Amino acid sequence: MNQILDLLTLPAVQRSAIGLAVAAIGLPIVGVFIIGLDIIAVRFAVMHVALLGIALGLLTGLDPTLCGLLACALAGAGVAPLARRPAGLSGAMGLLMTFAIAGALLVLSASGVNANGAFELLWGSILATRTVDLIILAVLTVAVHVLFWRHRRQLTLLLFDRELALCSGVAAGPLMLALLVVVAVAIGASISLTGALLVDALTILPALAARNLGRSLTSMVALAIGFGVVGNAAGLAAALAFDQPPGPVLVLTAGVLTLLTYLIPEGALDAIIPGRRAGGAGADVVVRDRLHQH
Repeated sequence: MNQILDLLTLPAVQRSAIGLAVAAIGLPIVGVFIIGLDIIAVRFAVMHVALLGIALGLLTGLDPTLCGLLACALAGAGVAPLARRPAGLSGAMGLLMTFAIAGALLVLSASGVNANGAFELLWGSILATRTVDLIILAVLTVAVHVLFWRHRRQLTLLLFDRELALCSGVAAGPLMLALLVVVAVAIGASISLTGALLVDALTILPALAARNLGRSLTSMVALAIGFGVVGNAAGLAAALAFDQPPGPVLVLTAGVLTLLTYLIPEGALDAIIPGRRAGGAGADVVVRDRLHQH
């Protein structure tokens, strides 16, 4: 314990702890969005788009991280119209990923930009978190909460059935646009914290754990945040205590927590907590059931 407390006096470790705390409050909600929209593969496409943005940033001399986030936002907005198609976004994400990696490699090759520098930024490190990263993450977390709590009912319908949402007067187009932009930027922002391959620890894994226990969309969001806070805190503490790389430890910690939720028999919590089943009645439960199908 004393070793962890001593390490927490270091500015780099303090920034890492703050970054993980802020990420735990906002990014698991993005994971719920991703599962609800059935676009889990979107993170691969966004990672390649971020690489393209970073390469352009290195080429132009602008901040590579900010260029990566801007590219992610534009990509999210660009694929939003394709969500109206019956095939959904899977094909669009594959197309986007292909174009992005081709563009990134072309920029790196034609410009003479150090490819290793671009890929190093893509891998990220929680201990390399900068103040500007914390500001971006904080703004993003506020935006995610505003989007969810202000449009919770519309999101419930949209995640259940887009056609039903349209028939109910929900502005599905603008809401889908906002969702995809937030998802793309969130994935891009979390890359700098844990690295491209470890983004799931901050987004998908807490949402998967919450899906196994939640009875409504709101309860899933609350549980996802809870799993995010516990997983990030325990993962960082374990990494510091055992002097191991934080990224893999964070993923393993979040993975174990998620795995434990699969061991809880279905309906067990309903029997333990009175009124839990009744309290989750309504469209939220229907959304929960839809999320379980993904």
